[in-house]
Amino acid sequence: MVRQSFSLGLLALVAGHNPALAQSEAFMALTELRLPVTAGAREPALYPLADGRILMSWTEPSGSGFTVKTAIGDSSGWTEPQPVVTSNRLFVNWADFPSVAAFPDGTLAAHWLIENGQSSYDYDVNIALSADQGRSWGKPIIPHDDRSQRQHGFVSMLPVAQDRMLAVWLDGRDFDIDGDEDEFTNSIQLRATTIGSDGSLSNDIGLDARTCSCCQTSAAVTGTGIALVAYRDRTANEIRDISVIRLVDGNWSEPVSVHADGWEIAGCPVNGPAIDTEGENVVVVWFTAANDEPAVKVAFSDNAGESFAPAIQIDRGGAAGRVDALYLGDGSALVTWVEWTKAGEVLYACRTRPETGCTNPEVITLNRQPGTINFPRMALGRDGVYIAWTQPLGDQSQGPEQNTTIRMVLATP
Repeated sequence: MVRQSFSLGLLALVAGHNPALAQSEAFMALTELRLPVTAGAREPALYPLADGRILMSWTEPSGSGFTVKTAIGDSSGWTEPQPVVTSNRLFVNWADFPSVAAFPDGTLAAHWLIENGQSSYDYDVNIALSADQGRSWGKPIIPHDDRSQRQHGFVSMLPVAQDRMLAVWLDGRDFDIDGDEDEFTNSIQLRATTIGSDGSLSNDIGLDARTCSCCQTSAAVTGTGIALVAYRDRTANEIRDISVIRLVDGNWSEPVSVHADGWEIAGCPVNGPAIDTEGENVVVVWFTAANDEPAVKVAFSDNAGESFAPAIQIDRGGAAGRVDALYLGDGSALVTWVEWTKAGEVLYACRTRPETGCTNPEVITLNRQPGTINFPRMALGRDGVYIAWTQPLGDQSQGPEQNTTIRMVLATP
């Protein structure tokens, strides 16, 4: 492992003309970790296990196709990577990528996307389970009962019982790319089911009949077992703000608007929200460009997502979004987001509170290579916060499929 420190000089470089940011103290120590990945690794997803270690998935090129792999580890090292699936039909995309989760009973779940038609965006969700810490994986399960050649993706998985996993996704079964996109019924839906650790499926149900078509979903559960799903909604007049829908005692609520940004946009911004909980407290972070003013905002709820306090803007002026959020156990939420600056592409992190907002942002990484760090992900382990992202290598001798890797840092107070 390599110890990595971010000096005030780097903060000043990124901050530019903002002396207050340049003089702020770093609030975390960052240790870069070695990962068991090979050339071309991309799109990490992280999930905290009950023993404090982190389950990670990612995608690597393999022959004429790709492989989705998993490994388990922490600051002391990682297990040997295990393949979940290898295929030349994997849908590989910077924004819609595989993920992992774990049932409380220890069963692991991994999802990926498989092309199912001629269009570039015809694909199915596949989910597989592992009862042996990822050393082997069961037969793929398709959670949606629809088998049309349409988009099914942007999955979130969340354990809601000892042996049940909630799966939510964006579903294009009724969307016709050649039809009238302004027609209310011609839209992408938010749908859900639950999966048992034995592979059984519940009914596939619709949660929202009209959502933004290609923004990530995010899910979390409160201390009393209320499941919440955050997503980018879409009204008939093309307002695409963030909504939260709640599963309470087996019943889904109507969507609750997190904040009325009023972002009217005639296309998908490919920029979903993130949600996390601590007890009955909820935090949501998202990107908006309402009134042509890009911003990253945070809103808190103290009533399990029934309503939200006014939004707090936290970006430094060059917001690109691609957010994540994580409660830390002390009442603060760690929020990450990406910005474009004169120095390059910056990944910021900041402890954020309802009373004070973000007062002390920290630079996690500065990317100056061609390409992008895509969608960084976080997870809380026993020894700190793990933050991972796709890193462009800038090596012109490598083909495009080999020109990335995954970087990860362990952030500690």
